[in-house]
Amino acid sequence: MIAREDILAAFHFRHACKTFDPTKKISDADFNLILETGRLSPSSFGFEPWRFVVIQDPALREALKATVWGGQGQLPTASHVVAIFCRKEGMRFDAAHVRHMMVDIQKLPENIVAMKGERYRKFQESDFKLTESPRALFDWSCKQAYIALGNMMTSAAMIGIDSCPIEGYDVDATEATLAKAGVLDTGKCGLAVMVAFGYRINPQSAKTRQPLEEVVTWVK
Repeated sequence: MIAREDILAAFHFRHACKTFDPTKKISDADFNLILETGRLSPSSFGFEPWRFVVIQDPALREALKATVWGGQGQLPTASHVVAIFCRKEGMRFDAAHVRHMMVDIQKLPENIVAMKGERYRKFQESDFKLTESPRALFDWSCKQAYIALGNMMTSAAMIGIDSCPIEGYDVDATEATLAKAGVLDTGKCGLAVMVAFGYRINPQSAKTRQPLEEVVTWVK
């Protein structure tokens, strides 16, 4: 098992790297590890709403700079850039993707599919009221994408790789650029968040966080 000190060291190492060293590239083995930690991340009901699109095309990265104001330093210099897409209507309780996940991926028997499907319907319709609008359902899916995002950045930090989450962008214009490039079907998916990986070129500033006692409450 990993030592506590090593885990904390990774969290202290990780920061939002705004500019990377463009001469340093992440190895295939290390980047596949990062992607695998995203793939293995938990999702609500285990229905995996995400797709990970690795953008290495310099021309597409340059085009994205026009609308991704939060990635001006990262897009040209990062070793790897990942756009995390999330499904839209495909996450409704009656969608084909949901049944595919239960039957083909989770290998559930039909009686359990029926029980889980009914629980999922109630969860969406009444517990969280996710079926009231397509935006509510998509935003719920995006919450899960951030679990994968966090795991990918942490796993990168644990092997000495820097990262920066990017959500500073004009959503409609950025999705239009991705659709024009043929990597996003806006009828099926939307952009949840982007993240850049590489190796820092500048020193990291001191990490600042609220004290533990100000963010944690114990109920005994």
